[in-house]
This record gives sequence, C-alpha cells and structure tokens, in this order.
Amino acid sequence: MADDLAAAVTKALTAVKDPASGRDVVGAGMVQGLVVRDGMVHFALQVAREAAAAMEPVRAAAEAAARAVPGVLSATVVLTAHRAEAAPAARPAAPRGPASPGPMLLSDVRAIIAVASGKGGVGKSTTAVNLAVALAADGLKVGLLDADIYGPSLPQMLGTRERPRSEGQRITPLSRWGLKAMSIGFLVEEETPMIWRGPMVMGALEQMMGQVAWGPLDVMIVDMPPGTGDAQLTMSQRVPLAGAVIVSTPQDVALLDARRGVRMFEKVNVPVLGLIENMSFFCCPNCGHRADIFSHGGARREAERLGVEFLGELPLKLEIRELADAGTPIVMARPESEEAQSYRRIARRVWEKAAAKADAAPKIVME
Repeated sequence: MADDLAAAVTKALTAVKDPASGRDVVGAGMVQGLVVRDGMVHFALQVAREAAAAMEPVRAAAEAAARAVPGVLSATVVLTAHRAEAAPAARPAAPRGPASPGPMLLSDVRAIIAVASGKGGVGKSTTAVNLAVALAADGLKVGLLDADIYGPSLPQMLGTRERPRSEGQRITPLSRWGLKAMSIGFLVEEETPMIWRGPMVMGALEQMMGQVAWGPLDVMIVDMPPGTGDAQLTMSQRVPLAGAVIVSTPQDVALLDARRGVRMFEKVNVPVLGLIENMSFFCCPNCGHRADIFSHGGARREAERLGVEFLGELPLKLEIRELADAGTPIVMARPESEEAQSYRRIARRVWEKAAAKADAAPKIVME
C-alpha cells in the first residue's frame, strides 16, 4: 500500500515544474528521501543553496500536489542543498566562519545561544523556554527556535497550535509570551512522526533560520535536540553561535553525556557558557521536604572539572512540570516563585556572557 501511494505521489509531482531547467521536479532529480507511512508523506527538494528563497513557491506547489493525492493525510516538504546518499562515512569537525558551507544565517540576531544536553529527559526544553521568557520579561527582543525536528516540544510548552502565516516567500514566526517562536511542530500535525534522514533535518533547520521573518533580535535561544549529531553540526556551521548552555541532571550517566556535549561544542569552536543542574533536588508538594533523588551537586563538580562556569541549579518540582504541560512557563505564571527567580538569575548571567562574546567577535565583511 505504501509503495502504491509513493508511486502515486511521485506521479503527481511530475506536474510541478522546476523553473530553472523547465523539467518537472522528478525528472530533474530534485525529489530526495521520499517516505510514505500511514498516509503521511515526507520528502525534500534538492536545490542550489543560493536559489532556496526563489524555490519556495516550488516547494509549496510540491507539497500541495502530494497532499492532493487520494490516501495522503498530510505532506511535508523541505528544501535541502544536500543529497542523502552523498553523506560521507565520517565527518571531521567543521570549521566555522568563511569556510562554512554557504553564508551565515540569522545575521540580524545579536547573540544566538544553544541550549543543549547530551541525553534526553533532563528538562532541556523546559529550561530553554523559561530562559527565553525570562529574557523577554527583561525587555529584550527574543526569538525561540525549536531545533529538535524529531521531537518538537515548543507547541506544547508555549500553549499554542496556531499555524504560522506566510507572506510571499517568508514565514512569520508565532508571537507568544513576549517572544517570537518557530518549531516544525507548528507546521505539521501533532502526531505526525518526522521520518527524515539527516540531510532533510538540516534542510528543515536551514529553512526555519533563513526563511522565517525573525527581524532584528537581541537574542535567540535555540532548543537543541539531545546528543551530538547533524543538528548540532548544522547550527555550528550556519549561524554565529555566541555560546552554548549545557543542561544535565546530577547523576553520573547524565553527566557523562553532558561531558560529551561540552567537548563537541569545543571541537566546533563554540564557547560553552556554562552548565545548569536541573532536577537538582525534589521538593514534596505537600510538606516541602527535600530529597536528592538524582544525587546532588554533580553538575557543579563537573563544571569545575571541565573549567566552565556553573550557572545554577533548578529543583524537580511538580509545579514546573504542570505549568510546562499547560503551556504556561513558570517564569510567566509564577514570577514571584523561587524557581522563576532562579531561571531569571541564570538567564541574566547567560545573556551577560553571550552578549559580551557576540560583541567581541570579529565582523567578517565580504568585498
């Protein structure tokens, strides 16, 4: 059934023309990584990097053609300058600056900060959202980018399923809690799995950075996927990161992965602004008793060992989880709480360090 639907989608795409060659996108070899599963269609259109903006109408036409095929429930198409089958067996650490592939994106953002973790489940997204909201509450112009293509969580944590509007070839980011936000989760149905290879993930990330009308921003917080893969490499190559913040829980297994995250950013010349210990201790909602469920102080000791700053600790508290699930960050919902004040202290320190590094970075002018 999936093969029949894939064939029908491929046939429908022959009606979509590539304006550069005059051929249909299938005949021109532009369709990459077509995946059909349970009525959901995903694929990429390979285009020249410099032609990406001009090819947005072609991408939209291909998406509409695929969606119109009987049996297709949803269709998602991204533009990519990469071929999936051309990926090398091993990638060396990529240099930043003029040697990076293509022009640097997000040039109107003063400081771009990656919030990362070595493993999932440590509260990285909750931390990223609250840091972004805290900076917006301090009067900064803030963007929040969800770079986790496989597991986008911003729609849930920001409390909105609104679809972004398109104006010409640009997508307008959503406005929520005083900041601008974009996530692949705003563009697809909630339960749609993103069954994409690495090049498609990189293409989607580049679109959310280069084809979204972010406008001038003081700071952008990027909620990174866990691990040290394609998304991290793409971010380090395509945007001038002012630094990275690593989130970890106190136990040894999480700290081991956090250590890998620190070393990865060091290899691609991205400064690590510091470590945050999340779920540092548990507060009983009834009596306030404190218990160190995941141990305590491990991230502080690891930061000292690695020579990076320890930015602070945050508790494992029921209210933080409940408010995040309800789409209302605790910094906004309970600004007077001790937890909200901790987020704000950490956010101010991160901004202080990132702004200093961004302003000190040399500006590259191409003549």
